[in-house]
Amino acid sequence: MAEIEKLRIDKYLWAIRVFKTRSLATDACKAGRVKLEGRSIKPSVVVKVGDTYHIQKGIEKKVLRVTNLLDKRVDAKTAIGFYEDLTPPEDTFGYKTAHHAAVLKRDRGTGRPTKKERREIDGLQSDWWKDG
Repeated sequence: MAEIEKLRIDKYLWAIRVFKTRSLATDACKAGRVKLEGRSIKPSVVVKVGDTYHIQKGIEKKVLRVTNLLDKRVDAKTAIGFYEDLTPPEDTFGYKTAHHAAVLKRDRGTGRPTKKERREIDGLQSDWWKDG
């Protein structure tokens, strides 16, 4: 592969599959969700090997260090070799369980809940809101 001299951050994040499209990567940079050394960066910032970027996608936060430059989008297994994931463990799995409530499900075909069942469901939900 030819040595890449200049590479934009939005193109790099798209190539290593952090964002699904390059325009999403550009929008994230413009919105301040991609940071280098604590500062928001523009989509045209040149990527350098060794830089560490903090990226936020919704509630997901990632910390990535550039290990090699990649300007073409490749499959996920190949893309992993071009960055090092430094995301702390509490940011990778904790957010999914901490912010989502349990879903109450009824068996198919049981119909609407009775008045008694509805009160029990309401009681469960009110207990959950008081705890959280």
